[in-house]
Amino acid sequence: MSHLSKNRIVDYTAAFVILLTVIVCLVPFLYILSQSLSSNRAIISQAVTVYPIDFNIEAYKVVFGDAGMLYALFYTVILTVVFVLLALTVTILAAYPLTKKRLKGRNALLLIMLFTMYFSGGLIPDYLNVKSLSLLDTPWALILPGMMSVYYMIILKSFFQNLPDSLEEAAHLDGCGELQILLKIVLPLSKPALATVSLLYAVFRWNYFQDALFYITDQQFYTIQLKLYNVINISQQMSGENVNVNLPSEALKAASIMFGTVPILLVYPWLQKYFVSGIMIGAVKG
Repeated sequence: MSHLSKNRIVDYTAAFVILLTVIVCLVPFLYILSQSLSSNRAIISQAVTVYPIDFNIEAYKVVFGDAGMLYALFYTVILTVVFVLLALTVTILAAYPLTKKRLKGRNALLLIMLFTMYFSGGLIPDYLNVKSLSLLDTPWALILPGMMSVYYMIILKSFFQNLPDSLEEAAHLDGCGELQILLKIVLPLSKPALATVSLLYAVFRWNYFQDALFYITDQQFYTIQLKLYNVINISQQMSGENVNVNLPSEALKAASIMFGTVPILLVYPWLQKYFVSGIMIGAVKG
């Protein structure tokens, strides 16, 4: 068998595996979408697969007609943007100094941070800490506790270390301070890593609901995921409004899931070109 034939077999095998992976990931999404657009009879009879049966949009009318759900969506968007900006700032300010060998105690600081990746106080100490800081029932309870991930900090640190030292040396000769070097040289050259970490932080904040479940009781601070959790696990009705007894609960649940999932999916195409290079380049050297 020629070398070219072997390469084609490898390419076809890789393409098949990728196609199979895409199907495995796509089928559950299509199933939920189909349920949200199907009739009561079709859902009860379990006839719905990956395409709608007896197409209708009643579930979406209920979802978009619920002011509480729309408010939760808008609130979560704002919360996610603020969280990403603050988390990215803190992560940068932690990662950049740790790339400098002249920083005294650098290894000790890094070891302390790494320790938190494997050991934590647990849920009860976290709750008591948030309560003692008077953060319960405030948006800050959803921002401050998770504002820096050590793992994401390591990604940025590795990326910063890959930048040529000659750039920093030239900037020092031109009279630039550390902050100027960071803002004018390091960050503009680190767009792939920054986009990657921003996306990871955004996905985390958007999808995570347990902190809101534990720390938030005021409905004005409910995130979209907590609202979705209530729809799926507590009742078919949202915020006690827009009751539709003829609407199948499964369709309403599916429509709510789509309502909470699609916005974050729309972010991926904008950052995709940075995502792979940010992960790969940041992993070259630790």
